[in-house]
Amino acid sequence: MAVSISVVLLLLILAVVFLRSGGLKLSHALVCALLGFLLAGTSVAPTIYDGVAATADVVSRVKP
Repeated sequence: MAVSISVVLLLLILAVVFLRSGGLKLSHALVCALLGFLLAGTSVAPTIYDGVAATADVVSRVKP
């Protein structure tokens, strides 16, 4: 659960930065958010979750 909250916060911060810098329009951000909610309700959601979890696991093992 902590990984998904972290990812959501990171994506939210990136979206705000892109919106403020003019690189992302509000309509594009809304479309991306709606796509995320739609993907969460499909059969692809567990695969996406597993991919994000595996990526977070790999990144957490990297030592600087």
